[in-house]
Amino acid sequence: MDYKVFVVEDDESIRELYEIAFQDKFDCSSFVRAEDMFEALKNKTPDIIILDLMLPGMDGLKALTLLKQDSQTKDIPVIIASAKGDESVKVRGLDAGADDYIAKPFGMLELIARVKANLRKSGSRKNEEDLIECGSVRINNAEHVVYVNGQVVNLTLKEYNLLALLIKNADCVVTRERILSEVWDYEFVGETRTLDMHIKSLRSKLAEFSDEQFILTIRGVGYKFIKN
Repeated sequence: MDYKVFVVEDDESIRELYEIAFQDKFDCSSFVRAEDMFEALKNKTPDIIILDLMLPGMDGLKALTLLKQDSQTKDIPVIIASAKGDESVKVRGLDAGADDYIAKPFGMLELIARVKANLRKSGSRKNEEDLIECGSVRINNAEHVVYVNGQVVNLTLKEYNLLALLIKNADCVVTRERILSEVWDYEFVGETRTLDMHIKSLRSKLAEFSDEQFILTIRGVGYKFIKN
């Protein structure tokens, strides 16, 4: 059965490219406005959404926020495809819950590869254990909630995925390359400041509920979650 893809893009020529690229292996529905996508979501649930940021009416970041706040759509992978390629915009999109970010112009083969990678990741996430515990930290995947000493820690989606990866590999070093690949789908070590910023924020949020040092920096290599 073909995967269902929703594309939200106001440029007609780019929408046509999407539809041509996806026609063989994907069931592609395209929309000019985010509002049209939300209307379609009432009757059809896609496996993945490709979302532009600059749209008429509701902008892409607002649409992304609404998608991730709704229990019916929060687990649908979203790839932002935008002409806004600077790092600050990428970080905002990823922090808002996007699973990937690709800057225009891009090749359709790369886009399809990213779509497939995110579909694989989404499928594997559904099969993970619902509860992961490591000392005073507990992750409930079913509820998508993190607890430290029984207290709920409010994390962004990327912080959540980063913590989950580190805990699953507790007491082992997780390289920067692997983190960027698995959490951000970066196939190269480029914008490493994004990772550093998220580690700093994650440490700060965990420290609100415990004096323990959870995340150790292995200089020049990566990070390690310490079992306390």
